[in-house]
This record gives sequence, C-alpha cells and structure tokens, in this order.
Amino acid sequence: MIAFTVNIENVSAPDDHAERPLLWFLRDRLGLKGAKFGCGHGGCGACTVQIDGQAAPSCVTFLKDTAGKTVTTIEGLAAQPDNPVIRAWLAEQVPQCGYCQPGMIMTAAGLLAHAVDPSDREIDIAFAHMLCRCGTYQRARRAIHRAADQHWNDAPFPAAILTKPLPIPPREFVFNPWIKIAPDGIVTVVLARSEMGQGVSTALPMLVAEELMVPLDRIRTEFAPADHIYDNPALGRQVTVGSLSVKTSWLPLRLAGAQVREQLVQAAARRWNVPPQDCTAQEGQVIHPPTGRSLGYGSLATDAAQLTAPAEPHLKSPGEFRLLGKPTARLDLPDHVAGRTIFGVDVSLPGMLAASIVMPPVFGAKIARIDDTAALAMSGMRQVLAISDGVAVIADDHVAAMQAHDSLKVEWRGGAGAVSSATIAERFRAALSQPGEILRDDGNALHAIAAASSLAAAEFDTPYLAHAAIEPMNCTARIENGRCDVWVPTQGQGMAQEAAARAAGLPLEAVAVHTTFLGGGFGRRSASDVVTQTVEITKAIGKPVQLLWTRGEDMHHDRYRPASLSRLEAGLAADGHPTSWFQRVVGPTLAGEGIDMPYDIKNVRIEHVVDDPGVPTGYWRSVGSSQNAFAIECFIDELAHRAGRDPVEFRLSLLHASPRHRGVLALAAEKAGWNGRVSGGRSRGAAVYYAHGGWAAQIADISIDAGGAIRVHRVVCAVDCGRIINPDTVVAQIEGGIAFGMTAALKAAITIDHGRAQQTGFHDYPLLTMAEMPEVEVHIVKSGEDPSGVGECGVPPVAPAIANAVYAATGCRVRHLPIRPADIAANAQNRALT
Repeated sequence: MIAFTVNIENVSAPDDHAERPLLWFLRDRLGLKGAKFGCGHGGCGACTVQIDGQAAPSCVTFLKDTAGKTVTTIEGLAAQPDNPVIRAWLAEQVPQCGYCQPGMIMTAAGLLAHAVDPSDREIDIAFAHMLCRCGTYQRARRAIHRAADQHWNDAPFPAAILTKPLPIPPREFVFNPWIKIAPDGIVTVVLARSEMGQGVSTALPMLVAEELMVPLDRIRTEFAPADHIYDNPALGRQVTVGSLSVKTSWLPLRLAGAQVREQLVQAAARRWNVPPQDCTAQEGQVIHPPTGRSLGYGSLATDAAQLTAPAEPHLKSPGEFRLLGKPTARLDLPDHVAGRTIFGVDVSLPGMLAASIVMPPVFGAKIARIDDTAALAMSGMRQVLAISDGVAVIADDHVAAMQAHDSLKVEWRGGAGAVSSATIAERFRAALSQPGEILRDDGNALHAIAAASSLAAAEFDTPYLAHAAIEPMNCTARIENGRCDVWVPTQGQGMAQEAAARAAGLPLEAVAVHTTFLGGGFGRRSASDVVTQTVEITKAIGKPVQLLWTRGEDMHHDRYRPASLSRLEAGLAADGHPTSWFQRVVGPTLAGEGIDMPYDIKNVRIEHVVDDPGVPTGYWRSVGSSQNAFAIECFIDELAHRAGRDPVEFRLSLLHASPRHRGVLALAAEKAGWNGRVSGGRSRGAAVYYAHGGWAAQIADISIDAGGAIRVHRVVCAVDCGRIINPDTVVAQIEGGIAFGMTAALKAAITIDHGRAQQTGFHDYPLLTMAEMPEVEVHIVKSGEDPSGVGECGVPPVAPAIANAVYAATGCRVRHLPIRPADIAANAQNRALT
C-alpha cells in the first residue's frame, strides 16, 4: 500500500494504483473535489495542491510520488481558521467563475510559505503555469500582497470572512417562480440564468432583496429547472447569452420582490387586525410602528403565500435604494475559495460510470472502423460504444476512461479534409469582391466614395478562436423509471432539455435539467452537443454516466468564433474629413454580427458576404464585435492620422450623434491622461465600441522590444452600462473582458489543416498569464438609464487599442490578429531600410 497524509488524515492507495494521478484519487476516492481537472498535463494549474508545502499539479503527480508525504488540498487550507490567503481572496473578491481559484489559492499559499513578502517577479514565476480564463490575475496579485502583509482595514471588503453556506430548508413556501421563504426566514431566490463568473448569482438576488427588504445574508440561491416560465424575454428561450441577464431581470425580479413584500405586510396586518398601510417591512420583518410589534418573514410565510399577489406593487425609486448600486460581496465566493462549489465535473451519483469520447479529427468525418482491442484490455474498462458523433469509452472511473481513450484506434472516412486555413483565406479573398447582404445603407456611399477628393482603404483578417474554458465540456445523466435527469454546466437549459429528450426518446416533460455552476462559458455552453452524447451513452448502457471531454477533444471540437475578412473604404474631403464609409465583411453568419459604426458620416454602406467553409462556429464572448471593432477602430484611427488629427479628438468630433460613445471616450482619455506625455518608451492607442448593452472606451499603454514583442503595461477603460447593480462586479467583468481580449489580440488562433484544428491544448493555444496581465483601471459612467450589459463590452476595444498603440510606436499598421512580433520587427526593419 502507498501510505501518505491528506489534510492531516492518514490514507493509503493500492500498490497497483502507483502510476495513477493523485488528482483522481483525491476526487474519486476521497471526495475532495476542490482540485479540478483542466488539462491533464500540468498546463493550467486548476488541479494544484500542496505536497509537503510545495505547490504541485496533481494531474501529473502520481500516487507513488506521494508515499510518506503530506498532501494539503483547498479543503484542508479552508479548514484553517482565518487563513490569510483565503481571507485576502475574499477581501479582494478575486474569483469570477471560480473554477481555477482553488488551484490559484494553493499556489499562493505555497509561495507565501517560502517567501514572506514576495515580489511581483516571484509571483509571476510561481503563477507561470496558472491559467484563469476569467482574467482574475490583477485581483489575485493584490490578494497575495495583502495576505503577506495581513492588512485588512483598507481592503475593499475588510470584513470578508469564510462563511458556511446557508442550509437547504426542509420546507419552503412558494410565492412565485423566483421566490420561496422558509419558516426560519431564509429566502430562496431561484436563478433563471446560469452563473459562469458574471455575478448573476449575486446581482439577481440583490434585485429581489432591495424590494423585499431582506438582508442579502439571509438569501440563498438555486438554479431554475428547465421551464418556459424562466425564458429570457428578449430571446424567447431559457438561455444565458448576450449580457442580457440583468437587463431582462431588472423589472421582473424587482416586481416579484415587491409583490412578496406586500403579501407579507398584508398577512401581518390581518394577524394584528390593523390597516396594511400602518405596517412597514424592513430587514426581513414586518413592523407595526404604532405598537412596536414585529413578525419575521418566516412566521408570516405560510399565510402570505396564500394571498393573491398585487398586480402593481409599489416599486422603490432609485433614491430609495439601500443595496443596489453599492459594492457588494458576492454570495458565491465563499464556496469558490473553499472548494465547495459544485461544477459539472463535481457531480457524483450512486453507481455512476465514467466516459470519455473520441470524436472525428476531421470536421464531418464518420466512423469507418473501430479497433478496441487495446482499450478493452485495460483495467477498469467496461465498454466501447459508437454513438452519433463519436466513439465513447465507458469505464469505472475517469483515469481508466482517459487511458482507454488514448489507446482506442478509430479509422474515419469523409469529412472536410480539403479545408485548411490557406483555402479559407483564398475563398474569403474571392468572396470579398462579391456584393453581400446590406446591413446598413445611409445616403449613397458608393457614389460618395467615387466623388471623394481622396480614398483610404484597408483590409483586416481575424482567425477562428476557441473558447478554452478551463472546465472541459462535461455532462452527467441518469435514465430510470421513464425519466431522464441531466446535470450539466449549461447556458441553455431549454436547449439541453430538448437535446436530452431527443436522445432519450422521451417526452420533454420527462426530462429534468439540473444546472451546475459553469467553469467558464463564454458562449460555448449554449450548445448541447455534450448533453446529446451523454444521454445516448446512458440510454445504451443503462447506468448513470458522467462524460468528460479531454482537453484535446475540447479544443478540436469547439464551436469556434468564426474567422473573417473585412475591407473598409472611406471617401475623404480635402481636409481629411470622411464623407463616406464602405465596409464589407466576409465570413460565417456570426461574423456579420456586432457591427457598430457610430461615427457621424453621411454616407455609410455595410455589407456581409456570408461564407461558411464548414468549420463549426458558435457564440464567443462578444461574438462578431470582437472582430469588427478591430477593423472599424483601427481604420478610424488611420483616418485620424491621415487628417493630421489627434486620434481621440478626431473620434470625439465625429461622435456628436452618439453621446454614450462620446461619454466613455472622453472619460477614458481624461483618466488616462491622454494629452499628457507618455514616458518610459511607451506608446498609447485608443478605441471605443458598443457591444451587447455596454459602451466601452479603452486607452492602452504599451512598449515593444527589439524583437517586436508587445508588453501591455496599462489599460484604462471607461464603461457605460446604465444603472449599476453591483459596481465591483462591473469592474471585475471589464477586467476579465480585457484579459480575454488580450489573449485574442496577442496570443491565440485556431489554424486548420486538412479539415482539422491543429491546436490541442494550452501549450499551442496559449492564454494570457499572470505575468502578462497589465494594470487595469475601470471607470464607470454614472447613468440613470436602465441597466444593460457589461459581460462582453470589455472585449472588443482591447485589440484595436493595442494595435493603434503599435502604430504610434512603430508607424506600422496592424491588419491581422493575433499581432505577431515577427511582423512588427519585419515592418520596423523595412521602414528603417527605406
């Protein structure tokens, strides 16, 4: 036996498990789910634990290497009273989706155990292999320094301590689809939207708590089942996309809270035999001021739930808000930092088997032949099963399933084997000469361009991009007694239910969808392919199954952000003022979305030539806005320089009809000190864009080394997303959006060769790291408008702001993403030669 210690408990593993990863022993044998599977090769850090005080990736640490040693997991660290790292993580409100946070915390704790006051350089080295797709690096860095100093008085949330979750009430009274109240006064808010780091599991309860007059710490949340009552009213589906959660819940949830408040007041008034108008609600109680009597909501719930909800309850005016608009600690963060959050990979059912899947390497290929001899000979293997879009291997646990996955031999036929990045570029180039669907047609742009004093033109291309959420695609399913239950981290409960019903051959009402927390979504989890696969497997073998994709399958079978090619032309007056604008975008359907051209130009024509080469595409954070912002904002910057005008002043002069664009740009320029001198060999670029409910402007400060490598030092962002629910979440989402956009601008691309994606993991699809994260400042425009969206608007301006700073530094225009250092160096060399 292999004997060692885990969180002060003595444990042992069989000798024949010596070559098994520690990660799966912790998760499957000990039930310690805090360490997460992210990649399987030590490249993301989500599985990090401490071994004898040293941070180590448990996915590549074998059980034989733990003999006689002490292993500490996030559960063990969180059990330590007032642990300074845990406390600092809460004080700085570090997590977003939370999936990678246990690994980050264990890394930070390991660093601080050996470096009492670590420098930023030491932090960067320790976190070199820690990836956070949500971009929490800036806050994590602050938390490490705070934990080292253990100073709390100036913390954003100085009273933050690790709290236990509110228990699930054994009995609750249902008032409406969103609100339930238990006899002890605990209020349950049912979340119709998925939580993937955007903070809706706090923002939406805040809307209820404000009108219901109940303390936020007396609220617990649960995710809604698949039901049309929870459909997003803007989309007619139960789906979480487009930064619509707060926007579409702003009035309905406040109304629901106000209705319940008035029902409670009425119930108390009846019990006391007094007029309802003589009673008030506050802090989870109804009070009768004339007599000083009070009753808690829990004691009133049984009577109040029987009353008819008022159709038009009194809603507070913004001046009466006590909670909304104030920085508020997120309700889900204590579970995130303690490793208690249940993500899709953490679901466990009695008798559950593990599955992995081998999918066709070439898009659209079909199974020709399966050689499962080696796979079935492996220990723990149960079955190899061909399903609709791949070959599943089913085993006793995920270790066996993944090993069998790697040994399975499948021959494929057909598919899009002729498709490559080169052929896609050629067909997009050919399509660029064709007319497209007219998306906007103001004045007569083509005539005005022909008559202009001069013409400016440029072309911009962007690649396919993967979502690369740290939690790979997964789903758990059980079919028994004519019912199908699905546990899945999904953005689309309705679509997941429909997919499961089709795969199970059951009516829709026989399928229940249990939504877990999402370890990143970014649009990818709105698709239900993994649900179909899991239910097919479960139906075939007759046992509960958890399907977990490998990182390679996750990368090869994403629904990518589409590639695109754009041509922009502008007719210019003698003074350089644009009199006309023409834009043609080539690419799949989504490439034509999110085109925001706000500038005051009389003649504008925008077209989209739909061209789909057969590479699977889908929603990606900010969708087409991320590509079209790059083209539009780089081109407008070019026009400014051609006119001999300051880029910010030039934009402002063309934004009089777009006051919210103008407002964020002016604020960002002011806070960045745009008119001041940039020192230290740095250059600066600007961009402004609207996407999915949010107006954002960014000023990027960069430097470029002799090899053309870009270092982004600082990004100042101003954002207008209407009235704010939780300011700290808005700031966090912009910080994360900037990190997400920087990966697209500087690092990542999916390239296609012979019909298959070439990238297989984080080693060849690199994400932004802690060391590369710039200082980010976020400034929120005060607004009286209704809340809109903030989860995606931070992404689009990043790439053009950096690209425009590259021009300021080198005089070279960026036309392609990601920005390649070799191109910058070559352009600089060519300019020097000429």
